[in-house]
Amino acid sequence: MSAQPAPFVTPPSLLDHVRPQALAVPGSGIVEVMNYGRERPGMIPLWAGEGDLPTPSFIAEAATRSLAAGETFYTWQRGIPELRAAIARYMAGLYGIPNDPERFFVTGSGMQAIQICIAATLSAGDEILIPSPSWPNAAAAAQVMGANPVFVPFAFDEAAGFSLDLGRLEDAVTPRTRAIFINSPANPTGFVAPLDTLRGVLDIARRHGLWIIADEIYGRFYYEAGEGGVAPSFHEVMEPEDRILFVQTFSKNWAMTGWRLGWIEAHPSLGNVIANLIQYSTSGVAPFMQRAGIAAIERGESFVAHQIERARRGRDIVADGLLATGRVTLARPPGAFYLFFGVHGQRDMRALALTLVDEANIGLAPGTAFGPGGENYIRLCFARGEAQLVEATNRLAAWLTR
Repeated sequence: MSAQPAPFVTPPSLLDHVRPQALAVPGSGIVEVMNYGRERPGMIPLWAGEGDLPTPSFIAEAATRSLAAGETFYTWQRGIPELRAAIARYMAGLYGIPNDPERFFVTGSGMQAIQICIAATLSAGDEILIPSPSWPNAAAAAQVMGANPVFVPFAFDEAAGFSLDLGRLEDAVTPRTRAIFINSPANPTGFVAPLDTLRGVLDIARRHGLWIIADEIYGRFYYEAGEGGVAPSFHEVMEPEDRILFVQTFSKNWAMTGWRLGWIEAHPSLGNVIANLIQYSTSGVAPFMQRAGIAAIERGESFVAHQIERARRGRDIVADGLLATGRVTLARPPGAFYLFFGVHGQRDMRALALTLVDEANIGLAPGTAFGPGGENYIRLCFARGEAQLVEATNRLAAWLTR
């Protein structure tokens, strides 16, 4: 019988030579819970920021046709002209801005869009202001660059929900501050900045010479707008020369999380800078994926509307069911597709998330994964089918009231 090979042990000396910024990036508290519970039979997984619908076939088929046609070579760093033109038309239709493809740059996901915007605006030792609780990836991307995220806590009122105190935001500005990251509608809180708040953020940025990185990827998921409406946007208050970089993704609207396809919107004068940063990171996005993006924009409007209405119903199912228990603290979110709520008597939200996997077979994300201010909350994604959300709500309500 042959001897078993000894387990591989990483020599400690290798870690001693890794950049401190890379070592300091925290592990994902969301992924920890997902890995703990993903193989459980009957698990209802509401931990990740995605729905349960696969990418529509008309989008996947566009990529398949492109592959069959041999579109497998290097392509434009800024994105193929047809996709940039489609994005420009789409954004002009949503926000009434000029139809200008030169403002748009295709990236390998919304996350890469954020990384490129941070690389373009921050140096080591610089600071970026981030309202918190917040999606952790933007802060981590800044840390990897050697910059420092400075968290500005949201205010919370059970009737009004989360809000951003502009005085608190401006008080956080220091001589090292270079940028403000604004995610609205927001993950995980569902916060939506009204136009007055966006004007206030822009005034602060102008006074102090700061960049704004505007993450408006949930702009279509705004439940206080009429049919086809969008959340308030910096597009409505900015001037063409303002220092605003918009990041976007195909992931949410068109159920394309696994495709890793997004875009940046910026003043055309920044085109060469952004194209070079794309070149030296991924050298562009696969053309067959970009063909899928064109199909999504040009043929996907009814699917987007279906997703939004489905999420609206999901929000109300879960919020109504949990509020009826009398055991939670929550405000019905006006945007995005997350319920971020407190549980009476619970203070260790990481432990609670793991316990709910074991005892209720539900997967939620602990608020501790979303930075300062998230410690007393847990996040539930309601972008799923009605039957599944009803069952999840029943399980959670039964656990809360046992």
